[in-house]
Amino acid sequence: MSGDLVSIENSISIRLGADAGRRAQRRPPWIRIRPASNSAGYRETRHLMRSLQLNTVCEEAACPNIGECWSTKHATVMILGSVCTRKCGFCNVETGRPDPLDREEPARLARAVTALELRHIVITSVDRDDLPDGGAQQFVRCIREVRAAAPATTIEVLTPDFLRKPGAIERVAAAGPDVYNHNLETAPRLYRIARLGADYRHSLDLLRRAKQIAPAIFTKSGIMVGIGETPEEVLAVMDDLRGANVDFITIGQYLRPTQKHLPMERYVTPQEFDNYARAAREKGFSMVSSSPLTRSSYHADEDFQQLVAARERAR
Repeated sequence: MSGDLVSIENSISIRLGADAGRRAQRRPPWIRIRPASNSAGYRETRHLMRSLQLNTVCEEAACPNIGECWSTKHATVMILGSVCTRKCGFCNVETGRPDPLDREEPARLARAVTALELRHIVITSVDRDDLPDGGAQQFVRCIREVRAAAPATTIEVLTPDFLRKPGAIERVAAAGPDVYNHNLETAPRLYRIARLGADYRHSLDLLRRAKQIAPAIFTKSGIMVGIGETPEEVLAVMDDLRGANVDFITIGQYLRPTQKHLPMERYVTPQEFDNYARAAREKGFSMVSSSPLTRSSYHADEDFQQLVAARERAR
């Protein structure tokens, strides 16, 4: 094991008890969240999402980067409604009975892509355990509509796990997105508090299967830190992802949306994020994004360009 990996394990400890809880509430200087902007780009993005009746994970999940991203006309569209059938401990998206499937949503999404002149679009969704295919065909329709309206735009899908939805993973991967993203979110030990109803091994198999079906696409996954994971667990998740031939990993700080959500254990330091990034590169990931405010679709356009460049260099 390299000295950097040893330093990760030595420098990160699990903090328990009331003192740790109080420390977690004091935002350190490296967590600087930009307020929502009143720039022309921000106003245009917000107006377009409203006028086309599109949901965004930026708003529904209370993303801390919304001000920056919307100012540059980048939004992650959340299809299949705004109500999720799961209740993950970390997520701010509403849980309940979902809306009926909107057949016109893919066409409206394509209009948004052309209006914003996007080079890269990230399409995600709520979990739809109520649908026979988990919403897979809606992803396929969205990919087809965007391809038809904006052939030069690259497409990244961030899908749910499609647990107990036979054929769903295969259908989406075969539709040919440029990036297939599915987040593991955390170490398997913490699934019972963070991803209730999900299965770690199934999520790994999803990523592995997507690459098998469409070897040319990039696969991607993300985790959040600061909820009680150990350094060894983070490194083990990296190993599992590389074992599934995943190209790109994102690592970001968990920020508790409300007091009703999963408590935050601690703030991870920038040096620790740098150490994790170094470890991930040593393990063979083509692309790594690791910082306190890293989110799965943050700077996705620029990251995709770097992924393409990394693949070209490897040839």
